[in-house]
Amino acid sequence: MASFTGSDDLQGAEFVDADLSRARFVGADLSGVVMRGVQVDGADIDAPWLLSDGGSLLVNGVDVTPFVDAELNRRFPGRAEQRADNPDGLRAAWAALERTWAATLERVAAMPHGTVDVSVDGEWSFAQTLRHLVLATDTWLGKAVLAVEQPFHPLGLRDAATEADGTDAPMAAAAAPSYDEVLDARAGRVAMVRDFLATVTPDQLAEERPNPHDPAYPETVRSCLHTILEEEWEHHRYAVRDLAAIEARSTE
Repeated sequence: MASFTGSDDLQGAEFVDADLSRARFVGADLSGVVMRGVQVDGADIDAPWLLSDGGSLLVNGVDVTPFVDAELNRRFPGRAEQRADNPDGLRAAWAALERTWAATLERVAAMPHGTVDVSVDGEWSFAQTLRHLVLATDTWLGKAVLAVEQPFHPLGLRDAATEADGTDAPMAAAAAPSYDEVLDARAGRVAMVRDFLATVTPDQLAEERPNPHDPAYPETVRSCLHTILEEEWEHHRYAVRDLAAIEARSTE
């Protein structure tokens, strides 16, 4: 099977009568791609930034992003509040998110031992997802908003994008921590956000902070909190998607 990586420049390439069935695109830039007369039955697209960045995805001339956003809000009650712009709204948004994750943690606890460490199609396991969310909180609340000198928990898990921007987040420990250790770290970061939101004021939400990945670009405290909420909902979506796949495999 042919493999193309970042060193291969395929911009402007044309594929005519080419068989791309079962091809897999990971971290690829497909913006502006034009497909005409194509077979796309069963195609699976995951583009989380499309919704948050106000982009568009046209299928047969119809922008489907509003429909996708509405359906995700229906599937995940509370997700629609992730862009709340005032303290009460943000507190309600975080409370809804906490309830959602609590239910998912209960679901995982009832699944077979070892489920939390299962990877589906090379994606992060459930435990790794929780570790990444620890890092997301440390980056956008601890570092950006609170300006903590060393905000990073040692169990936080970086992704490729975080590594590429030269952040000072630590590398993941060589030995995987126990799930109980992950849950403890995660609970501490969830409480950190909850405690911050408990007293935040409208004026504080409007204050500017350096972007933790590129300090030359300022972010408001509000936008930092929005990023945390977006990270939470997107990774929850990934997590329950993979849990469903694990459950389906167990019944085959």
